[in-house]
Amino acid sequence: MSLAFAEAESAGRRGEVPIGCVIVDQSGTIMARAGNRTLELKDPTAHAELLAIREAAAKLGSERLVGLDIYVTLEPCAMCAAAISFARLRRLYFAAGDEKMGGVEHGPRFFNQETCHHSPEVYGGLSEAKGRQLLKAFFRDRRG
Repeated sequence: MSLAFAEAESAGRRGEVPIGCVIVDQSGTIMARAGNRTLELKDPTAHAELLAIREAAAKLGSERLVGLDIYVTLEPCAMCAAAISFARLRRLYFAAGDEKMGGVEHGPRFFNQETCHHSPEVYGGLSEAKGRQLLKAFFRDRRG
């Protein structure tokens, strides 16, 4: 999770919402890492999770990331939850929950839908206080 926070902090320094993500294999080898790049790429889908999933898929030469785990500093939105499901990631670990835009434990609860074909194991609340503080500081500084 510490590497995901490093990606989030880097995103924040670039002016992006500070969310970071790391994908690892079962031995802990990093397969991909990313921070949000929606502003930089002018792409509303350039969330940290999607960028990391794309990188890992390209590295493996497969759209399926079976056996890999994803670490994110904020509960994934519905779009990212769908991508996690489609990629068949094994486990999702996230820091802070997102009551407003979350799609896993809040909002649509994507993995609980009958139409969801794959649900990863989900572990939320890891370093939750750090995740919340990072976001609060970013938006506090933006509002000045």
